This record gives sequence, structure tokens and C-alpha cells, in this order.
Amino acid sequence: MGLVSEFKKFALRGNVIDLAVGIVIGAAFKDIVTALVDKIIMPVIGAITGGINYGERSVKLPVPGLDAADQPEIGYGALLQASINFLIIAFALFLVIKAVNKVEEQFADDSEPDPAPPPEDIKLLREIRDALVKE
Repeated sequence: MGLVSEFKKFALRGNVIDLAVGIVIGAAFKDIVTALVDKIIMPVIGAITGGINYGERSVKLPVPGLDAADQPEIGYGALLQASINFLIIAFALFLVIKAVNKVEEQFADDSEPDPAPPPEDIKLLREIRDALVKE
């Protein structure tokens, strides 16, 4: 029973629940970004570059003795599209984090008083220490 209660304590900590919520929201956000890239950005890029669909671009490797249909392909278009997805996600997260930091900055509690200056005897001891270090 100790293992079950220890796992329950671990699973119900705030950090684990926050992480789970973040993963679920991230998965939904990924779908939104994928749709944005697949349906909006890549067609525009394709139109600019003459109708090329970069998601399906590939290069066939010439292997002697194989038919053209059986030759292996390197699908660099999928990598290009995944890279664009990553850049969009990274930029969107940058904007979200920047906005959150701005809001936190506005609501920061700046009411903490400045620390009191050290007493005179401490200042004197520091001056003596600094003078000894110079010698």
C-alpha cells in the first residue's frame, strides 16, 4: 500500500498536473499550427515559387538494378515543412511568454522596501579589510 500512496502523492503534486495540462494544450496547439502551415502558409509559398508543394518534395536515389518506382527517396519536403512548423510554434510561444512576462511585470509586488544601509561599524570594518587587501 505504501507504493500506491507514494505514487498518488507524486501524481497529484501541482507540478505534475501543470505539466499534464501543458502537454494537452501543446498537442492542441500543434494541430492548430499544423493546419495553419498546411492550409495557409505552404500554399502561399507554393504559389510564390510556382505551385510547388514542398511537403511532398523528394529526391530519388539512383540505385542500379532497381526500377524507378522501387528506388529509395529522401523526402526533404517533409523536413522543410516540419521546420516551418517548428519556427511558427517557437515564435508563437515567444510571443505568449513575452506577453505573460509583461503582465507579471505589471502586477509585480514592488512594495518591498530597500534594504537598510549597513551600520557604521560594518562600513568601517569593510574599509579596513579593503585597505589590508591593497597592501
